[in-house]
Amino acid sequence: MKSENFETIAIRTQTERSLHKEHSSPIYLTSSYKFEDAEEMRALFANEKEGNVYSRYSNPNTSEFIDKMCLLEGAEDGFATATGMAAIFTTFGAFLKNGDHLVSSRSVFGSTHQLLTNVFSNWGVTFDYADLDKPQDWEALIKPNTKMIFVETPSNPGIDIIDLEFLGNLAKKHNLLLVVDNCFATPYLQQPIKFGAHISIHSATKYIDGQGRVLGGIILGTKELIADVIGFARHSGPSLSPFNAWVLSKSLETLAIRMDRHCENALKVAEYLEKHPKIKLVKYPFLPSHPQYEIAKKQMKQGGGIVTIVVEGGIDAARKFMDRLQMFSISANLADTRSIATHPATSTHSKLTEEQRNEVGIEQGSIRLSIGLEHINDILADIEQALA
Repeated sequence: MKSENFETIAIRTQTERSLHKEHSSPIYLTSSYKFEDAEEMRALFANEKEGNVYSRYSNPNTSEFIDKMCLLEGAEDGFATATGMAAIFTTFGAFLKNGDHLVSSRSVFGSTHQLLTNVFSNWGVTFDYADLDKPQDWEALIKPNTKMIFVETPSNPGIDIIDLEFLGNLAKKHNLLLVVDNCFATPYLQQPIKFGAHISIHSATKYIDGQGRVLGGIILGTKELIADVIGFARHSGPSLSPFNAWVLSKSLETLAIRMDRHCENALKVAEYLEKHPKIKLVKYPFLPSHPQYEIAKKQMKQGGGIVTIVVEGGIDAARKFMDRLQMFSISANLADTRSIATHPATSTHSKLTEEQRNEVGIEQGSIRLSIGLEHINDILADIEQALA
Protein backbone atom coordinates (compact mmCIF):
# COMPACT_ATOMS: atom_id res chain seq x y z
CA MET A 1 0.00 0.00 0.00
CA LYS A 2 1.39 3.38 -1.05
CA SER A 3 0.81 6.45 1.08
CA GLU A 4 1.66 10.13 0.87
CA ASN A 5 1.02 10.69 4.58
CA PHE A 6 4.06 11.56 6.70
CA GLU A 7 3.15 9.38 9.68
CA THR A 8 2.47 6.26 7.59
CA ILE A 9 5.68 6.64 5.57
CA ALA A 10 7.75 7.11 8.75
CA ILE A 11 6.30 3.99 10.33
CA ARG A 12 5.90 1.62 7.38
CA THR A 13 9.14 2.15 5.41
CA GLN A 14 11.38 -0.80 6.31
CA THR A 15 14.17 -2.94 4.96
CA GLU A 16 13.14 -6.21 3.36
CA ARG A 17 12.23 -8.79 5.97
CA SER A 18 14.60 -11.72 6.48
CA LEU A 19 13.62 -15.39 6.51
CA HIS A 20 12.74 -14.92 10.19
CA LYS A 21 9.82 -12.62 9.19
CA GLU A 22 10.53 -10.08 11.91
CA HIS A 23 7.92 -7.35 12.42
CA SER A 24 10.45 -4.72 13.57
CA SER A 25 13.70 -4.24 11.67
CA PRO A 26 16.65 -6.00 13.34
CA ILE A 27 20.03 -4.40 14.04
CA TYR A 28 22.72 -5.43 11.56
CA LEU A 29 25.87 -5.22 13.69
CA THR A 30 28.32 -6.30 11.03
CA SER A 31 31.35 -4.50 9.68
CA SER A 32 31.49 -6.42 6.41
CA TYR A 33 29.51 -8.69 4.08
CA LYS A 34 29.96 -11.99 2.29
CA PHE A 35 29.98 -12.23 -1.53
CA GLU A 36 28.58 -15.16 -3.46
CA ASP A 37 31.64 -15.38 -5.67
CA ALA A 38 34.59 -13.38 -6.99
CA GLU A 39 32.53 -11.89 -9.81
CA GLU A 40 29.92 -10.47 -7.42
CA MET A 41 32.71 -8.93 -5.35
CA ARG A 42 34.16 -7.30 -8.46
CA ALA A 43 30.77 -6.03 -9.67
CA LEU A 44 29.90 -4.49 -6.29
CA PHE A 45 33.22 -2.69 -6.01
CA ALA A 46 32.84 -1.48 -9.60
CA ASN A 47 29.37 -0.08 -8.76
CA GLU A 48 27.86 -2.29 -11.45
CA LYS A 49 25.62 -3.94 -8.89
CA GLU A 50 23.85 -2.57 -5.84
CA GLY A 51 24.54 -4.15 -2.48
CA ASN A 52 26.46 -3.89 0.77
CA VAL A 53 30.24 -4.00 0.63
CA TYR A 54 31.41 -2.59 3.96
CA SER A 55 29.49 -0.81 6.71
CA ARG A 56 31.56 2.34 6.27
CA TYR A 57 29.86 2.50 2.86
CA SER A 58 26.37 1.20 3.64
CA ASN A 59 24.45 -1.04 6.01
CA PRO A 60 20.81 -2.24 6.03
CA ASN A 61 20.07 -0.04 9.06
CA THR A 62 21.57 3.12 7.60
CA SER A 63 19.86 2.37 4.29
CA GLU A 64 16.45 2.14 5.99
CA PHE A 65 17.06 5.42 7.83
CA ILE A 66 18.13 7.14 4.59
CA ASP A 67 15.17 5.74 2.65
CA LYS A 68 12.72 7.07 5.24
CA MET A 69 14.33 10.50 5.36
CA CYS A 70 14.37 10.78 1.56
CA LEU A 71 10.65 10.05 1.38
CA LEU A 72 9.84 12.47 4.21
CA GLU A 73 12.05 15.28 2.89
CA GLY A 74 11.31 14.83 -0.81
CA ALA A 75 14.90 13.93 -1.72
CA GLU A 76 16.24 11.37 -4.17
CA ASP A 77 19.14 10.05 -2.11
CA GLY A 78 21.10 10.61 1.05
CA PHE A 79 24.09 9.72 3.18
CA ALA A 80 23.96 9.18 6.95
CA THR A 81 26.79 10.47 9.14
CA ALA A 82 27.99 9.96 12.70
CA THR A 83 26.91 13.44 13.85
CA GLY A 84 25.22 16.57 12.55
CA MET A 85 28.55 18.37 12.35
CA ALA A 86 29.95 15.44 10.33
CA ALA A 87 27.11 16.05 7.87
CA ILE A 88 28.02 19.74 7.55
CA PHE A 89 31.76 19.04 7.29
CA THR A 90 31.18 16.30 4.69
CA THR A 91 28.96 18.59 2.60
CA PHE A 92 31.52 21.39 2.66
CA GLY A 93 34.35 18.93 1.97
CA ALA A 94 32.55 17.31 -0.97
CA PHE A 95 31.73 20.54 -2.82
CA LEU A 96 34.24 23.22 -1.80
CA LYS A 97 37.85 23.40 -2.94
CA ASN A 98 40.76 25.80 -2.70
CA GLY A 99 39.72 29.12 -4.25
CA ASP A 100 35.97 28.65 -3.76
CA HIS A 101 33.75 31.11 -1.93
CA LEU A 102 30.45 30.65 -0.12
CA VAL A 103 27.80 32.93 1.30
CA SER A 104 26.51 31.84 4.69
CA SER A 105 23.87 33.11 7.05
CA ARG A 106 25.59 34.94 9.87
CA SER A 107 23.49 33.17 12.47
CA VAL A 108 24.90 29.64 12.43
CA PHE A 109 25.73 27.06 15.07
CA GLY A 110 29.01 27.76 16.88
CA SER A 111 30.81 24.70 15.47
CA THR A 112 29.74 25.61 11.93
CA HIS A 113 31.28 29.04 12.51
CA GLN A 114 34.47 27.34 13.66
CA LEU A 115 34.57 25.20 10.50
CA LEU A 116 34.28 28.27 8.30
CA THR A 117 36.76 30.45 10.19
CA ASN A 118 39.37 27.97 11.41
CA VAL A 119 39.24 24.94 9.11
CA PHE A 120 38.09 25.69 5.58
CA SER A 121 39.71 29.13 5.61
CA ASN A 122 43.03 27.33 6.10
CA TRP A 123 42.22 25.25 3.02
CA GLY A 124 41.72 28.28 0.80
CA VAL A 125 37.93 28.55 1.02
CA THR A 126 36.60 32.05 1.69
CA PHE A 127 33.18 33.11 2.90
CA ASP A 128 30.98 36.09 3.63
CA TYR A 129 28.24 36.27 6.22
CA ALA A 130 24.81 37.67 5.38
CA ASP A 131 21.97 38.52 7.74
CA LEU A 132 18.79 36.47 7.59
CA ASP A 133 16.69 39.59 8.15
CA LYS A 134 18.34 41.48 5.29
CA PRO A 135 17.68 39.39 2.16
CA GLN A 136 18.32 42.46 0.01
CA ASP A 137 22.04 42.21 0.87
CA TRP A 138 22.62 38.60 -0.20
CA GLU A 139 23.02 39.00 -3.95
CA ALA A 140 25.70 41.69 -3.60
CA LEU A 141 27.91 39.18 -1.75
CA ILE A 142 27.96 36.69 -4.62
CA LYS A 143 31.31 36.62 -6.45
CA PRO A 144 32.54 34.91 -9.62
CA ASN A 145 34.05 32.14 -7.47
CA THR A 146 31.01 31.69 -5.21
CA LYS A 147 30.00 28.03 -5.17
CA MET A 148 27.49 27.65 -2.36
CA ILE A 149 24.84 29.36 -0.25
CA PHE A 150 24.54 27.90 3.24
CA VAL A 151 21.77 28.79 5.66
CA GLU A 152 20.13 27.73 8.91
CA THR A 153 16.42 28.49 9.12
CA PRO A 154 15.19 28.71 11.81
CA SER A 155 18.61 29.71 13.07
CA ASN A 156 20.36 28.58 16.23
CA PRO A 157 19.80 30.18 18.69
CA GLY A 158 18.30 33.41 17.30
CA ILE A 159 15.30 31.70 15.68
CA ASP A 160 15.63 33.95 12.62
CA ILE A 161 13.90 32.92 9.39
CA ILE A 162 14.68 33.57 5.73
CA ASP A 163 12.46 33.00 2.72
CA LEU A 164 13.62 29.71 1.21
CA GLU A 165 11.82 30.40 -2.05
CA PHE A 166 13.81 33.64 -2.38
CA LEU A 167 17.08 31.78 -1.75
CA GLY A 168 16.09 29.03 -4.18
CA ASN A 169 15.53 31.59 -6.93
CA LEU A 170 18.78 33.37 -6.07
CA ALA A 171 20.75 30.12 -6.22
CA LYS A 172 19.15 29.21 -9.55
CA LYS A 173 19.90 32.65 -11.03
CA HIS A 174 23.62 32.37 -10.19
CA ASN A 175 23.94 28.58 -10.62
CA LEU A 176 24.87 28.05 -6.98
CA LEU A 177 24.39 25.14 -4.61
CA LEU A 178 21.81 25.96 -1.92
CA VAL A 179 22.41 24.00 1.29
CA VAL A 180 19.93 24.29 4.18
CA ASP A 181 20.46 23.14 7.75
CA ASN A 182 16.92 21.96 8.50
CA CYS A 183 17.66 20.68 12.01
CA PHE A 184 15.29 22.91 14.00
CA ALA A 185 12.32 22.38 11.69
CA THR A 186 12.67 18.65 10.84
CA PRO A 187 11.08 17.29 7.64
CA TYR A 188 7.74 17.24 9.44
CA LEU A 189 7.59 21.04 9.66
CA GLN A 190 9.61 22.11 6.61
CA GLN A 191 10.99 20.62 3.39
CA PRO A 192 13.61 23.00 1.95
CA ILE A 193 13.99 20.99 -1.26
CA LYS A 194 10.43 21.94 -2.22
CA PHE A 195 11.51 25.60 -2.16
CA GLY A 196 14.61 25.16 -4.32
CA ALA A 197 17.27 23.86 -1.93
CA HIS A 198 19.66 21.33 -3.44
CA ILE A 199 20.76 19.77 -0.16
CA SER A 200 19.04 19.52 3.22
CA ILE A 201 21.10 18.65 6.30
CA HIS A 202 19.99 17.43 9.72
CA SER A 203 21.61 16.81 13.03
CA ALA A 204 19.61 13.66 13.71
CA THR A 205 20.87 13.87 17.29
CA LYS A 206 18.18 16.48 17.87
CA TYR A 207 14.49 15.99 17.03
CA ILE A 208 14.98 12.95 14.79
CA ASP A 209 16.09 10.97 17.85
CA GLY A 210 14.28 13.33 20.18
CA GLN A 211 15.20 11.54 23.39
CA GLY A 212 18.85 12.47 23.97
CA ARG A 213 20.19 8.98 23.28
CA VAL A 214 22.34 8.80 20.15
CA LEU A 215 24.34 11.00 17.77
CA GLY A 216 23.70 11.13 14.04
CA GLY A 217 23.42 13.28 10.95
CA ILE A 218 22.14 13.04 7.41
CA ILE A 219 22.69 14.75 4.04
CA LEU A 220 19.80 14.66 1.55
CA GLY A 221 19.60 15.74 -2.08
CA THR A 222 19.61 14.57 -5.69
CA LYS A 223 21.29 11.32 -6.69
CA GLU A 224 23.90 13.27 -8.63
CA LEU A 225 24.87 15.47 -5.69
CA ILE A 226 24.78 12.67 -3.14
CA ALA A 227 27.11 10.66 -5.40
CA ASP A 228 29.71 13.39 -4.80
CA VAL A 229 29.00 13.28 -1.06
CA ILE A 230 29.43 9.50 -1.02
CA GLY A 231 32.66 9.78 -3.01
CA PHE A 232 34.08 12.04 -0.30
CA ALA A 233 32.54 10.26 2.70
CA ARG A 234 33.56 6.72 1.78
CA HIS A 235 37.19 7.65 2.12
CA SER A 236 36.99 10.21 4.94
CA GLY A 237 34.84 7.84 7.02
CA PRO A 238 32.16 9.85 8.88
CA SER A 239 29.62 7.03 8.63
CA LEU A 240 26.73 6.49 11.02
CA SER A 241 26.89 3.32 13.14
CA PRO A 242 24.27 0.60 12.47
CA PHE A 243 23.01 0.76 16.06
CA ASN A 244 22.46 4.52 15.96
CA ALA A 245 20.81 4.21 12.54
CA TRP A 246 18.41 1.61 13.97
CA VAL A 247 17.53 3.92 16.88
CA LEU A 248 17.01 6.90 14.57
CA SER A 249 14.87 4.95 12.12
CA LYS A 250 12.65 3.76 14.98
CA SER A 251 12.52 7.33 16.34
CA LEU A 252 11.10 8.60 13.06
CA GLU A 253 7.98 6.53 13.75
CA THR A 254 7.01 9.00 16.51
CA LEU A 255 8.46 12.21 15.03
CA ALA A 256 5.13 13.67 13.89
CA ILE A 257 3.32 13.13 17.17
CA ARG A 258 6.31 14.40 19.16
CA MET A 259 6.67 17.53 17.05
CA ASP A 260 2.99 18.32 17.42
CA ARG A 261 3.39 18.35 21.21
CA HIS A 262 6.73 20.21 21.11
CA CYS A 263 5.14 22.92 18.97
CA GLU A 264 1.98 23.13 21.04
CA ASN A 265 3.94 23.51 24.28
CA ALA A 266 6.47 25.94 22.79
CA LEU A 267 3.80 28.29 21.46
CA LYS A 268 2.13 28.42 24.87
CA VAL A 269 5.47 29.15 26.55
CA ALA A 270 6.25 31.89 24.02
CA GLU A 271 2.83 33.51 24.49
CA TYR A 272 3.23 33.41 28.28
CA LEU A 273 6.76 34.86 28.29
CA GLU A 274 5.89 37.60 25.80
CA LYS A 275 3.66 39.14 28.50
CA HIS A 276 6.10 38.66 31.39
CA PRO A 277 7.64 41.88 32.81
CA LYS A 278 11.03 40.26 33.44
CA ILE A 279 11.46 39.18 29.82
CA LYS A 280 12.98 41.71 27.43
CA LEU A 281 12.42 39.76 24.21
CA VAL A 282 10.81 36.53 23.00
CA LYS A 283 11.60 34.95 19.61
CA TYR A 284 9.37 32.20 18.26
CA PRO A 285 8.48 31.73 14.57
CA PHE A 286 4.71 31.48 15.07
CA LEU A 287 4.39 34.52 17.33
CA PRO A 288 2.91 37.42 15.29
CA SER A 289 5.61 39.62 16.84
CA HIS A 290 8.38 37.61 15.13
CA PRO A 291 9.91 39.77 12.34
CA GLN A 292 9.58 36.95 9.80
CA TYR A 293 6.24 35.60 11.05
CA GLU A 294 4.60 35.64 7.60
CA ILE A 295 7.54 33.82 6.02
CA ALA A 296 7.49 31.21 8.78
CA LYS A 297 3.77 30.64 8.24
CA LYS A 298 4.40 30.21 4.50
CA GLN A 299 7.16 27.62 4.68
CA MET A 300 6.68 25.89 8.05
CA LYS A 301 3.79 23.73 9.21
CA GLN A 302 4.23 24.84 12.85
CA GLY A 303 6.74 26.93 14.79
CA GLY A 304 9.00 24.25 16.23
CA GLY A 305 10.05 23.49 19.79
CA ILE A 306 12.65 26.19 20.45
CA VAL A 307 11.90 29.51 22.16
CA THR A 308 14.70 32.05 22.59
CA ILE A 309 14.32 34.73 25.25
CA VAL A 310 16.32 37.65 26.60
CA VAL A 311 16.00 38.14 30.35
CA GLU A 312 15.98 41.68 31.74
CA GLY A 313 19.16 42.25 33.74
CA GLY A 314 21.81 40.64 31.54
CA ILE A 315 24.00 37.68 32.41
CA ASP A 316 23.41 37.84 36.17
CA ALA A 317 19.65 37.65 35.72
CA ALA A 318 20.03 34.88 33.12
CA ARG A 319 22.19 32.80 35.46
CA LYS A 320 19.80 33.38 38.36
CA PHE A 321 16.87 32.24 36.23
CA MET A 322 18.67 29.09 35.07
CA ASP A 323 19.93 28.20 38.55
CA ARG A 324 16.40 28.49 39.97
CA LEU A 325 14.88 26.12 37.42
CA GLN A 326 13.78 22.91 39.10
CA MET A 327 12.46 20.71 36.30
CA PHE A 328 14.26 22.13 33.24
CA SER A 329 17.68 20.60 32.59
CA ILE A 330 20.68 22.86 32.11
CA SER A 331 22.36 21.33 29.07
CA ALA A 332 23.99 22.26 25.76
CA ASN A 333 21.71 19.83 23.93
CA LEU A 334 18.22 20.49 22.62
CA ALA A 335 15.19 18.74 21.11
CA ASP A 336 14.83 16.24 23.94
CA THR A 337 11.61 14.97 25.50
CA ARG A 338 12.90 16.86 28.56
CA SER A 339 12.78 20.66 28.60
CA ILE A 340 16.26 22.21 28.48
CA ALA A 341 17.69 25.67 29.16
CA THR A 342 20.95 26.79 27.54
CA HIS A 343 22.98 30.00 27.88
CA PRO A 344 24.47 30.32 24.37
CA ALA A 345 26.95 33.11 25.16
CA THR A 346 28.86 30.90 27.61
CA SER A 347 28.33 27.51 25.93
CA THR A 348 27.32 26.71 22.34
CA HIS A 349 28.42 30.11 20.97
CA SER A 350 31.14 30.95 23.48
CA LYS A 351 33.88 30.78 20.83
CA LEU A 352 32.34 33.74 18.99
CA THR A 353 33.47 37.20 19.99
CA GLU A 354 30.95 39.38 21.81
CA GLU A 355 30.65 41.50 18.68
CA GLN A 356 29.89 38.41 16.57
CA ARG A 357 27.30 37.27 19.11
CA ASN A 358 25.64 40.68 19.15
CA GLU A 359 25.43 40.63 15.35
CA VAL A 360 23.20 37.54 15.53
CA GLY A 361 21.18 38.69 18.51
CA ILE A 362 22.91 36.65 21.23
CA GLU A 363 22.94 38.91 24.25
CA GLN A 364 24.38 38.15 27.69
CA GLY A 365 20.80 37.72 28.86
CA SER A 366 19.83 35.37 26.01
CA ILE A 367 18.57 31.91 26.94
CA ARG A 368 17.57 29.16 24.52
CA LEU A 369 14.64 27.13 25.80
CA SER A 370 14.10 23.73 24.22
CA ILE A 371 10.54 22.96 25.21
CA GLY A 372 9.97 19.30 25.95
CA LEU A 373 7.01 16.96 26.19
CA GLU A 374 6.20 17.37 29.86
CA HIS A 375 2.73 18.63 30.80
CA ILE A 376 2.44 22.29 29.84
CA ASN A 377 1.25 23.23 33.33
CA ASP A 378 4.48 21.90 34.84
CA ILE A 379 6.64 23.63 32.22
CA LEU A 380 4.97 26.98 32.84
CA ALA A 381 5.07 26.52 36.61
CA ASP A 382 8.81 25.92 36.55
CA ILE A 383 9.44 29.00 34.41
CA GLU A 384 7.14 31.12 36.59
CA GLN A 385 8.85 30.19 39.87
CA ALA A 386 12.33 30.67 38.32
CA LEU A 387 11.38 34.22 37.26
CA ALA A 388 9.70 35.11 40.58
